[in-house]
Amino acid sequence: MLVGERLRAVRESKKLSQGDIEEKTGLLRSYISRCENGHTVPSIDTLEKWTRSLDISMGQLFADNGEDAKPLLALKSDRAPKLDRAAMNSLRRVGDAFARMNKRDIDIITSMALQFAKQ
Repeated sequence: MLVGERLRAVRESKKLSQGDIEEKTGLLRSYISRCENGHTVPSIDTLEKWTRSLDISMGQLFADNGEDAKPLLALKSDRAPKLDRAAMNSLRRVGDAFARMNKRDIDIITSMALQFAKQ
């Protein structure tokens, strides 16, 4: 998924124009157009402004189903076993990799991890 395509789809689903986003964010309409058409990649700060103007979270912007992702069990401190620094670093790398995978691949990797955990 390209960020610009997703930004445009969310904007259009909320029946907002590029001018509306320009007013809410202070970004130039030409810049908004370049981002939506994939000619420019917005920075994280710009994405934060943009998502606030669309009344969505950053998680919703990148989620396949438009809903915030549920936190990983291992990251919840109240129920998860304590992980050492190396395990936490590995978990972060896996999270970064998941962000670049499609849902089918995530399901396959998750299933494999659960099988390894049973052994």
